Order: sequence, then C-alpha cells, then structure tokens
Amino acid sequence: MYLTNEWFFWTSSIDKKTCNKIKALGKDNFKAAKVDTKEGITDEERKSGRVSEMAEDRNVRESGTSWTSEQWLIDLIWPYMLEANEQAGWNFDITAVETMQITEYKTGGFYGWHRDGVSDFLSKYNLPDNKFIHGKVRKLSMTILLNGNYQGGEFQFVNYNKLENKVLTPDFKNAGSIIVFPSFMEHQVAPVTKGTRYSLVAWFVGPPFK
Repeated sequence: MYLTNEWFFWTSSIDKKTCNKIKALGKDNFKAAKVDTKEGITDEERKSGRVSEMAEDRNVRESGTSWTSEQWLIDLIWPYMLEANEQAGWNFDITAVETMQITEYKTGGFYGWHRDGVSDFLSKYNLPDNKFIHGKVRKLSMTILLNGNYQGGEFQFVNYNKLENKVLTPDFKNAGSIIVFPSFMEHQVAPVTKGTRYSLVAWFVGPPFK
C-alpha cells in the first residue's frame, strides 16, 4: 500500500511530569523482550493464518518491557491517535487499543527491522474472552519518547521503491514526542550508544482491511 503520509508526529507534546509518571508504571517490572522467532510459513498457515513462536532472540531485539492498561493513559493517548488518523489522511477504522508497552533500551539495546502487524483477515486476533480485541487486527502504532537524555536509539523507517530502499529517520528524539504510523510499516530502533531510552508503545486495532 502506498501512503502519502507514512507517519505523523508531534514534538515534545507530553510534559516531563507525565513522562516520568508513565516511566514509573514500568519501574522494577521490566523483563527481557520476546520476538517472533518462527521462520517461514507453511501451506496450511497460508489458509488459516500464521502461528507465531515468541521467544527471546538478542540478535533481533535487546530491550526490557513492562505492560500497563491504565485508563488515564488510554484517555491521554487516544485523542492523539484520532488526530493523526485524520490529519495524515488514513482514516482507518479504529475501535480499541491493546495493553500498552513501556520499553527500556539500555546502552547497546535495539530492536531490528520489523512490522507490528499486517492487518489482513488471516492476522486477526482469536481472543473470544476479550471483546475489544477479538476478531481485530493492528492498524496503527504509536510510540511516545519518555526521555531524551540518551544517544543513538534512532527511530527509523525503511521505504522500498523501484528496487531501491531508503532508511528514513524522522526528527523524533525529544522527551514527550509522539509518532503514529500504520502498523504494517517496517521500522526499527537503532542501537542505543549511551544512556537508557524509555518509550511507551501502543497498538490501535480495528476490523481487518477489506
């Protein structure tokens, strides 16, 4: 899918006090992040949907994660998602947000190239006990930087066009900055070279594209 706007962001929109409050939600609860380590897809999965295999793989990702579903935080980020969805011209059908992730990247931490979701019918969640997420797919992703006193850790996209690919680095580095982008966009967090990078990540879901 070609997009006129591949991301939408605000610079230093969340104040320092609120950023620290969000960081505190993850304090002492960070655990090693897991990634999908499964390679390839079977013929059966092409019909029924791919099954992921989550495990630690420090060749792909080196970070700590903690999780939160605080309602005040949902109330804080939801309007930003709505504005980005409208202003960027996506107008995706969004119905809910998943449990949010607070991420800690210490010196040397990174997350290699990946997509948060592919948004088709074979990727929809099968969680009948969760009425907000069941049958939905990830459509928009959001990252909020919670601090700026680190080096490296750039947030980057890759753009493929006419057999060429370009790495794009938005001017997204100040504490309180927010970026929103379609979940099928390939992106990475480059290695942190000094200090610790903290962020809040949220995924907004809705019906599969059709």
